[in-house]
Amino acid sequence: MIRIVIAEDQRLLLGALGSLLELEEDMEVVGQANNGEEALQLVHKHQPDICIMDIEMPLKTGLDVAEELKDHPCRIIILTTFARAGYFERARKAGVAGYLLKDSPSEELASSIRVIMDGRKVYAPELIDMAYHESNPLTEREEQVIKLMADGKNTKEIAKQLHITNGTVRNYISIILDKLEVSNRIEAIAKFKEKGWF
Repeated sequence: MIRIVIAEDQRLLLGALGSLLELEEDMEVVGQANNGEEALQLVHKHQPDICIMDIEMPLKTGLDVAEELKDHPCRIIILTTFARAGYFERARKAGVAGYLLKDSPSEELASSIRVIMDGRKVYAPELIDMAYHESNPLTEREEQVIKLMADGKNTKEIAKQLHITNGTVRNYISIILDKLEVSNRIEAIAKFKEKGWF
């Protein structure tokens, strides 16, 4: 029997997924969570074979949980509406076994679970195409700068935190705007978020 925990903050969808998987003869839903924190607790409590998670959930995102469970034997499947290259990249680094989109046919989920239990990985084809076409153009230092910008820090505060001059920060910001093809900080942060690169 394949033991499954599902984490999804939309209760209706959580219930529907649970009912669908319970119809499979070789699957048993042992826990349902409404947020990432609860998902972590259920995985530690029930030791399931599979944990199916949404990305955008309260308390901890599905990606946060996947990173925390990287060395856990439970296999993680991300089930999301977001086909974003950055999210997919982060999920792959966290070692998720599957990354599927919510608009996939329901029978695909059960068959993907069986494939993953056989030790293989399952990624939605559109994500693989996207991952090859678009990757985060920023260097590690530029990423540090944009993250501080997103935290609401001004040039002076960023310079102080990174131990560099104000002029260097301004240079980084203009490089960031250039690379992201935007005209101001707000657009840069919005685009970086939208691509799932944070």
